[in-house]
Amino acid sequence: MSDPSRLRDSTQIVVRRETLNELEPPIDEECTVTVFEESEDYYRIIGSPVEIKQAGEYLARRGVSVP
Repeated sequence: MSDPSRLRDSTQIVVRRETLNELEPPIDEECTVTVFEESEDYYRIIGSPVEIKQAGEYLARRGVSVP
């Protein structure tokens, strides 16, 4: 059986609000993901493991560190 934390890590990324707001084009236009407001300071990007990997690569190409 899969470890829930590993599955969660492969289906979501949490980033600071200002980081996501500065991206052009917006991440949800480049990847098939959903962006939720996590709090005043953070967004949660949710998608399939394949899309989250692509989203992480998209962010990395723009200098955003993704754990």
